Amino acid sequence: MLKVSDIDAALVSPDFVRDPYAVLDVLRERDAVHWSGSLGAWVLTRYHDIVATFNDLGTFSNEGRLARAAAYLPEPRSELAEFEAHYKTKGLLHSDPPDHTRMRRVVAPGFAPRVIDRMRPRIQQIVDRLIDHVESQSHLDVIHDLAFPLPATVLADMMGVSVDKGPVFREWADRLLGFQGVNRPGMTLLSAAQDALIEARAYLAELIELRRRAPGQDLISLMTAEADGGTLTDAEIINTGMTLLTAGHETTTSLIGNGLLTLLQHRDQWNELREDRSLVGSAIEEILRFESPVSRQPRLLKHDTMLSSRVLPKGDMVFQMLGAANRDPRVFADPATFTIHRNPNRHLAFGHGIHFCIGATLARAEGEIVFHSVLERLPQMRLVDQVADWDTAKANSRVLRSLPVSI
Repeated sequence: MLKVSDIDAALVSPDFVRDPYAVLDVLRERDAVHWSGSLGAWVLTRYHDIVATFNDLGTFSNEGRLARAAAYLPEPRSELAEFEAHYKTKGLLHSDPPDHTRMRRVVAPGFAPRVIDRMRPRIQQIVDRLIDHVESQSHLDVIHDLAFPLPATVLADMMGVSVDKGPVFREWADRLLGFQGVNRPGMTLLSAAQDALIEARAYLAELIELRRRAPGQDLISLMTAEADGGTLTDAEIINTGMTLLTAGHETTTSLIGNGLLTLLQHRDQWNELREDRSLVGSAIEEILRFESPVSRQPRLLKHDTMLSSRVLPKGDMVFQMLGAANRDPRVFADPATFTIHRNPNRHLAFGHGIHFCIGATLARAEGEIVFHSVLERLPQMRLVDQVADWDTAKANSRVLRSLPVSI
C-alpha cells in the first residue's frame, strides 16, 4: 500500500497525471490537509473541506495566485516581468469581490442560458460537419477530429474571429496551462508561458481596439461596451480574454474526450445510452464527476487559518483537488464506479460558489449535442487502444492527447 511518506514524489510524477486516484484516496483518508514540499502547497482532498474553501473568499483568494508560480525564484526576476505583471492584474478568474462581482456582471450575459440556446443550431451544424468529414473512414482520433475542433470553433465564433485562429488558441493554451498545477515550475515552463502571454495579449489588445471602433455581437464587444455593472479596463478585458482563450475550449475538449473514453470502457452503459438518449444528461454529469476536466484549483491564503486541525499560514498556496473531492465516499456512494444513473450527483467539476464556471451551460450544451450525434451516427465506435493517452504535461488538467477509435 502507498505510504503517506511516498506521496510527495508521486504528486509530481507523470504516473500521477495518468492515474491520480490511488494517491488521492490515500491522502483523503489519512492526510486530508497535506503539505507537499514537491508542489510547494497544501493539498486538499475531502469534498467538504474543498467546499468550505470555495465559500471562504476572505481566506482562500483567487487574486495573485498564479503570479506566485515565479515567487520562489531568486531575484532578480526581470526576465519574467511580463509574466508576473499579467498574473498580478485582476481579471474575471483572478479576482475576488467586489471586483469579481463587477466583472462577472459584465461578462455573464454572453453565457446566459437563452444565449446558449440560440447557439445550439450552430453547434449542431459544426458537429455534423466534423462527423461528415470522418464518417466514411474506418478510424478517427476523437481529440483531433472532434473534441478539440468543436469548442475551438465555437470559441472563435463567440470571440468574433476566424475559425482559423483555433489552432493558435490551442497553442497558447498549451503553453499557459503547462506551468499551472505545480507551485514551483521550472524556468522553461515559465518562459514558454510568458512568450504565449506576450503574443496573446498583443492579439487581444488589437482586437479590443477593433471592437471599440466597430462593435459586434461577440464577447470582446460585450466587455468593451458600457454595462449596468460598469465598464472593464483594457487590462481587465485582456486578463479575462486570456481566461477565455485557455479555459474556453480545453475543458470542453476534456469533457468530450474523457466522456467517450469512459463510455467506451463501459460498453454496457454505451449500449444503454444508444437505447435511451434521455440518459445523456445524467451521463454527462457522471463523466464530469468521474473524470473531472479540471483536476485541481489553486488558492492563495490571505491570512492564517485552520482547516481539519492543521494551521495553514498566510501566503501559502492551496490546491483544491477536485478529482479527489468528486470521489469522496462521504458524498458519493461507491465513488470509483462509473454509473450514468447516479442521482444525486453534486460534483464539483465546475467549481462552487461565486467562482462557479461561467461557461458551464455552454460546455454541457456542447457535450450533449456531441454525445447525441455520436450515438446516432457512429454507434459502433470502439477503442483502438485500452491504454489511455493522457496529456502528462498539464498537471491542472485531466485531458487526453489523443483518443484513436474505430468506427
